[in-house]
Amino acid sequence: MPDIIQLHPGTADAQATAPALHAKDKESFDQLKAELINQFKTSFPDRLASKTVVVIPSLTLDHTILSKVKGHVFYEERLLCLLMLLRMPRTRVIYVTSVPIDPAIIDYYLHLLPGITGYHARQRLTLLSCFDASSVALTEKILQRPRLIQRIRNLIDPHSPAHITCFNVTEYEQSLALQLQIPLYGCDPALNYLGTKSACRKLFKSLHILTPDGFEDVKNKEEVIDCLTLLKQQKPDLKKAVIKMNDGFSGEGNAVFSYNGAPDNEHLRSWISEHMNDQLKIVAAKLSSDLFFKKFEQMEGIVEEFIDAATITSPSVQCRIDPLGAITVLSTHDQMLGGEDNQIFLGATFPADKAYAREIGKLGHLISEGLKLEGVIGRFGVDFITAKEGDAYKHYAIEINLRKGGTTHPYLMLQFLTEGDYDPDKGEYFMPDGKKRYYFATDNLQRDCYKGLTPHDLIDIAMLNGLHYSNAMEEGVMFHLISALSQFGKVGLVSIGSTPERAVEFYNKVVQVLNDECE
Repeated sequence: MPDIIQLHPGTADAQATAPALHAKDKESFDQLKAELINQFKTSFPDRLASKTVVVIPSLTLDHTILSKVKGHVFYEERLLCLLMLLRMPRTRVIYVTSVPIDPAIIDYYLHLLPGITGYHARQRLTLLSCFDASSVALTEKILQRPRLIQRIRNLIDPHSPAHITCFNVTEYEQSLALQLQIPLYGCDPALNYLGTKSACRKLFKSLHILTPDGFEDVKNKEEVIDCLTLLKQQKPDLKKAVIKMNDGFSGEGNAVFSYNGAPDNEHLRSWISEHMNDQLKIVAAKLSSDLFFKKFEQMEGIVEEFIDAATITSPSVQCRIDPLGAITVLSTHDQMLGGEDNQIFLGATFPADKAYAREIGKLGHLISEGLKLEGVIGRFGVDFITAKEGDAYKHYAIEINLRKGGTTHPYLMLQFLTEGDYDPDKGEYFMPDGKKRYYFATDNLQRDCYKGLTPHDLIDIAMLNGLHYSNAMEEGVMFHLISALSQFGKVGLVSIGSTPERAVEFYNKVVQVLNDECE
C-alpha cells in the first residue's frame, strides 16, 4: 500500500484551507441528510426507480503525504466497481476523476453488467475529469473548478433523487454536496473524530471490548516518551510498543518502538529518550523521525502495546449503518499485512477464517451499535488483531475506519457480479442458488517488469490466458488500478473462486502469466 496519512479536518494544517460551515449551511446539510432518509425508504430499494449517483472517489488526505504516493490519482479507479450500479436500467452514474480514464477500462467493467447491453449502460454514464494529476485531493480540485461543478449540476435530473458517494467524507465533500444540493451517503464530517485512534480506544473500552493496553490523547513526543515508559513499567516483559497518529491511514502514520536493551530501573525514561531515533521504526517510507513527530503533534495519537503471540492474524469486519438506522455486518476479511512489523495493509482473503469469523462479526455489530448512538451512517471497517492461545482466540479491537477501505471495492465487486450476500451467522458468502464464493484481493501486485504494460495490453493478456471473470462459471479475476500498471508496474485485483484454494490459484496464475509476459 502507498504511504498515506489522513489529515483530520480539525487539525492545524487542514483548518487553513478547509471550507467553514456556517449555521445556515449546517441547517441546509441537515435537510439534505433528511432527504437521504427519504431516498432510502423509496428509491434505494426500487431497482427501476430513476436516480442519479455522483461518484467522487477522492482520497481527501494530507497534501504532503499524498504527494509521495506513486500514482495516487489512479486509486480513484478503485470505485469503478460502482459502475455496476448501471445494471439498474434507470440509474444514472456521474463519475469524476482527476485525470481521464481510458475507454478500454470503462468497457472492461460495463461488459459484465447482467441483463444490460454496454450501449444502454453507456448512455447513462457520464465521465468527467479535472485534467489535473497534482497531489491535491480530487474533491478540492473540483471545488476549484466552478464550471465543472455547474456541469455536474446540469447533469443531475431535478425530478429524480440523487446522492453523492465517495471514499471518505470531509468538509470538502460536505461543501461539494451543499453546492450541488444533493445528500452525501457517508459519515457526517462532524463525527470524523470518532474514527481517530484515541476515540476508537475510548469506544472499545466503553463497550467492554478488548483492546491493547495503552494510552490515548497523547499530544507530543515528550508525552510519547512518558507513555512508553509507563507501558514498560506496567508490563516488564513487553518487547515492543506501537505509536499511532490519530488519523493514520492503512498503517501509515504508525511507528514501532523496540525496548531491546532497555534498563529496568529509574533510568528507563532517559534511555527511551536517548534511544528514540535508533529504536523507532517508522512505517511510512522516507518519513524522518522529526517529521513524524511534527505530524504527530498536529494530529495527536496513541501509544499501545505491540501484541505478540505464536499465532497472530489481522481480521477486519466491514459494517454499514443505513440512513434508517439498520445495522448490517457486510463482510469479514483476514488482512494480509507487510512492511515494518506488519503494519501496512497489502491485501485480504474473504471471508475471514471460519474459526472466528462469527465472533468478530458479533464484535463488529456491537461496535456499530455504539457508533449508531453517536449518529454515524454509511460503510466503515473495524480492524482487529487476533492472537491464538491454545484452542481459543483473543480478539483485540485496534481501530475503526469511518470510510470505504481496502476491502470495500473487492466485496462490492463480488456482490455486483454474483448478486449474493454474506451471512454473518454462518461466516460464509452465499449466492442466490446457495453456492459459496471466496476471494483473494490486493491493491498491491507490483513488479518493476510490469512497467510499460498498457491497459490494452493487460486486458489482452487476461483474455488470451483465461484470467478474466466468467459470468458462466462465476469465477475468475477482475482487475482494478489498471491505469497504474504502465507507469508504476502496479495493479490491483480481486480473484474469485468456488473455494479459497481456487481463489488463490487464480491469483497465482495471474502472477505467473504477467511474469512470463514480461520476461
